[in-house]
Amino acid sequence: MKTKQILSLVALSIVLFFQVSCSSNTDKKNESNKNELSGSISISGAFALYPMVVKWAEEFQKINPNVRIDVSAGGAGKGIADVLQNMVDIAMVSREIKVEEIQKGAWFIAVTKDAVVPVINASNPVFSEIQKKGITKTQLASLFTENKKITWGKIYSANNKSNINVYNRSDACGAGEMWAKFFNIKQEDLLGTGVFGDPGIADAVKNDINGIGYNNVIYAYDLKSRVLYPGLAIIPIDLNENGVLEPDENFYQNLDSITNAIRTNRYPSPPARELFLVTKGKTTNPIVLAFYNWILTDGQKYINEGGYVKLTDENIKSQIEKLK
Repeated sequence: MKTKQILSLVALSIVLFFQVSCSSNTDKKNESNKNELSGSISISGAFALYPMVVKWAEEFQKINPNVRIDVSAGGAGKGIADVLQNMVDIAMVSREIKVEEIQKGAWFIAVTKDAVVPVINASNPVFSEIQKKGITKTQLASLFTENKKITWGKIYSANNKSNINVYNRSDACGAGEMWAKFFNIKQEDLLGTGVFGDPGIADAVKNDINGIGYNNVIYAYDLKSRVLYPGLAIIPIDLNENGVLEPDENFYQNLDSITNAIRTNRYPSPPARELFLVTKGKTTNPIVLAFYNWILTDGQKYINEGGYVKLTDENIKSQIEKLK
């Protein structure tokens, strides 16, 4: 009798144990599901930031499989217009946020840094002289702001009489604004044949032996090889305007050398600048907040390989503080 009672008690204990255990596991699973991110966010804007944000989105979605992030490029102007009209959740902006945009509700964080560089065709007829002398800011300003024909021979005291063909961005973009700011003017004051987007400028210059334009760094250098795309070259800036390209001005050999020059402020700012993510009003969207926090922490490890420049530790801390 006692044996039967003992066995009954043991059996009851086992049943109760499994009930409690299953209940506990279910509670934990339910709690986990509550904390799991789920939903979607949309992002549009600057070509400059597009490749980096795509990479961040891919990696963030790997650890948050129930989150979908849609990213599209169309220029900083389109991105800021989209976000202020509630057409997207986040805008990618590659220039300073304007006062009037802030007044309309633009709220932003800096996430990385890059620069705009002048590009030419790799088969330029005076390429050897360009590599020796570079080009001064004054000469660049003349090309992009004066409505007159200028030959390569005139700039480099050569016999070449080919006119320089200038290409300019046709879209409202951060690259155009920063390139113009380098000359203390506005984007609408830049001259040249209008071409849409970074890829468009690069293609136009690669197809024109006498062409000159400007690109965000990431569209001039190949990420895998870290060298310039075939057919494209950087025209080095003679920063001290002494007519000679000195060693400390010549940092365009590969992607790592130019990003290091940006990081150490040897490349001028502008056209170097911070890149921003913008929402309309301070965001309370849990997916956006989680994405922002991840970008400013774990996501930073992808910046160097992505061809961008990390913000200083102090700046990153201040951006994280803005999210609180």
